[in-house]
Amino acid sequence: MKKLAVEFSLQAKKCDFPIQKIRSSIDAASFAKQIYGNDILIYESAYIILINSAGNTIGYAKISQGTINSTLIDVRLVAKYAIEALATGVILIHNHPSGNTRPSVDDSNMATRLKKALDLLNIRLLDSIIITDTENYYSFSDEGFI
Repeated sequence: MKKLAVEFSLQAKKCDFPIQKIRSSIDAASFAKQIYGNDILIYESAYIILINSAGNTIGYAKISQGTINSTLIDVRLVAKYAIEALATGVILIHNHPSGNTRPSVDDSNMATRLKKALDLLNIRLLDSIIITDTENYYSFSDEGFI
C-alpha cells in the first residue's frame, strides 16, 4: 500500500483585497474591526494582519477561535501564513468579549513568544492589539512592550 505525501508549492494569486497602509495602532485596530464579525461579543478569536515592506496590508488570516475568555494561538500557524505571503511584518489582533482591553499574563506571554519566533525568520511583530466592540483597544507597541 502506497503512503500519500503532501506536495507543497509556493503560489501567488491576486484577488480582491482591501490594501491599506498601516501607519499606527489605530489604523491596525480599524482594519481589524472590518474583518471581525458579530461574534466579537461572543468568543475570543485571533487574526493576523500581514504587512509588506511598504507598510501595506497584503493579507489576513483567522488563526484561532476560542471560548468566551480565551483563545490559543499556534506560533507555527502565524509563521506559516507570514512566510507564504512573503510578509515582512505581522500584527496580531485578538478580541476580549468582556469589553476589557487590559492584557492578561497569557496575552503578554504570547506576544513575547511570537516576537521571538518571528525574529528568527526576519519577520517583525509590529504590534499585538486587543480590541472590543467599542472604539477602545490596547496596543502592546504603543505601551512599549513590543
